[in-house]
Amino acid sequence: MSLNYLFYRIKPLIPRRIQIELRRILVRRKRVRYADVWPIDEQAAKPPEEWSGWPEGKQFALVLTHDVETAKGHRKCIQLSQLEENLGFRSSFNFVAEEYNISAELRAYLSRGGREIGVHGLYHNNDPFRAQKIFKKNVPKINKYLKAWGSTGFRSPCMYHNLDWICDLDIEYDASTFDTDPFEPQPDGMGTIFPFWVPGNSTQKGYVELPYTLPQDHTLFVLLGEKNINIWKDKLDWIAARGGMALVIVHPDYMNFSGNSQSREEYPAIYFTEFLEYIKTRYEGKYWHVLPKEMARFWVKSYVSKQG
Repeated sequence: MSLNYLFYRIKPLIPRRIQIELRRILVRRKRVRYADVWPIDEQAAKPPEEWSGWPEGKQFALVLTHDVETAKGHRKCIQLSQLEENLGFRSSFNFVAEEYNISAELRAYLSRGGREIGVHGLYHNNDPFRAQKIFKKNVPKINKYLKAWGSTGFRSPCMYHNLDWICDLDIEYDASTFDTDPFEPQPDGMGTIFPFWVPGNSTQKGYVELPYTLPQDHTLFVLLGEKNINIWKDKLDWIAARGGMALVIVHPDYMNFSGNSQSREEYPAIYFTEFLEYIKTRYEGKYWHVLPKEMARFWVKSYVSKQG
């Protein structure tokens, strides 16, 4: 039994402050061990068969997503959405359906602004894939929220996943995987910086899988303690040079918008501002910026039949 597996089994029993300190130790050890595949796995750059590129001849694709894990993050969503809007970007916000009270007014506000709402599971600290009967029991509830929120996409808490079981959900896409991330509780990277099709069967339809391809903000700034956005920039440059999809997860929960003293679990929101400004200035006119649902629909229309 690995130390990583043991930690995530007992994690719910550990006080939050101690959880974070233990995760910092685990992540920093793994960073050295997996330096050859994180943050960049060179093998992930291989394009799909019959690849013909992004719309409008763009060099690479850009997808911004946010996972809202707590009520604290919920309260920061408007600030985050306005930060992006001021710079000309839009994104998806994924809410944990039964972890905290989710304001219908907030969802309406985000939707009116051209943003997308997704379902980030029912509860955040439990692995919904620990047994198939548990996941199947949750499916009707998840589908209920998908329908009520007008959502077409799902992301599992803590990036747990079973791509076959996810076919039970009424979705167009899932976003519960990554190209490479040895720090996740289920660290099996998909090894690609492109979307891909997960086929269904005689009773289930398939869906598009959208792996995140830029390191999560929590990993970089809370666990690794990075004090700049150099890793984000380097990985973005690598993806852009190879014509892939740059998909990032940013959590409002851990962003400090006030400029005042921040907790050990926060980082300055200016980091994300700097990242968006870097995209705009370095790659102006070169990226295809879309919501996850738009990416999924493009992929179905353009590549699913070619992937078989």
